[in-house]
Amino acid sequence: MSQKKKKKLSIIQKIQRFWRETVGELRKVTWPTPPEAWKLTKLVMIVMVILATILGVLDFLFSRLISFLVTL
Repeated sequence: MSQKKKKKLSIIQKIQRFWRETVGELRKVTWPTPPEAWKLTKLVMIVMVILATILGVLDFLFSRLISFLVTL
């Protein structure tokens, strides 16, 4: 059974290969248009505000509940 010999690469060659592969993958990416990016950014901000509000209200309610139970 023949085995392929693995070619040892220097650190410079590894970095060069990594860079070439990274650039090649980034060229395959379908980037959003500026209007799409703004639309998605606004959506993320709205969701963040809604979730922060929900978590804030729940935190307030639970802290009140714990305070009430402790003072009994």
